[in-house]
Amino acid sequence: MKRIHLFEFEDFAWFPEWLRRCMTRLILVMHKLLGTSEKLADLLAKVLRKSETSMILDLCSGSGGPMPDVLQILRDKHGMPNISLILTDLYPDSKTAEIYNSQDENNINYLTTPVDATQLDSQMSGLRTMIGSFHHMRPHEARNILAAFQESSKPVCIFEVSDNSTPIGLWWIAFPINFLMTFFITPMVRPMTWQQLVFTYIIPVIPICFGWDGAVSNARAYTLNDLDELLSGIESNNYEWEKGIIEGKTNQIYLLGLPN
Repeated sequence: MKRIHLFEFEDFAWFPEWLRRCMTRLILVMHKLLGTSEKLADLLAKVLRKSETSMILDLCSGSGGPMPDVLQILRDKHGMPNISLILTDLYPDSKTAEIYNSQDENNINYLTTPVDATQLDSQMSGLRTMIGSFHHMRPHEARNILAAFQESSKPVCIFEVSDNSTPIGLWWIAFPINFLMTFFITPMVRPMTWQQLVFTYIIPVIPICFGWDGAVSNARAYTLNDLDELLSGIESNNYEWEKGIIEGKTNQIYLLGLPN
């Protein structure tokens, strides 16, 4: 495989929740700038219609990511008013969970107990989504996740914001770019907190962590050939896989899985 598996700060259990939240809110800004929600809604509409499910189970949600916006687009653009969304994470964002769980009519529920994507209960219903998170899994974990999705006969959408097209020896070049970009996109973070401002513009802890994790995420991303390798030997006649690249400001990779 082309990918290399370096560490990301967000992977560590000791990483402070407030700092993780600041990082994931920046990731949400990036999704908005890249137009992720519209692209995802188009992909998911196709899967939802074919699978005849009205539930989306989002894994590794962080601060919600683009999925709440995707839910609204599915309702408004694709005529799916009854779709509901469950957000989950290994390290749940308690503040984000409080916001969504206090809104009775949004059809969004954020589980406050940890949910590990590598040990997911097969009885949990709904279309599984992993948005910008599949690269966190090592190859054996990624392969086991795909096999588990297939064995449970649940539909899945995996989406990454990078296609890992940077030459392997230049993976680090994204670090200074992401570091500097943090100072420009931070004003778009909502809701804004004093920690987001202080630890960006006065003590630049967030730009360092965000710059590193962003560069490493690109180096970790599975290419289309890597996905072929992960799927090799686990394919079934009862399950269909589709992969591709969506071109745009960045080339974004997706993998869809559907029970026949």
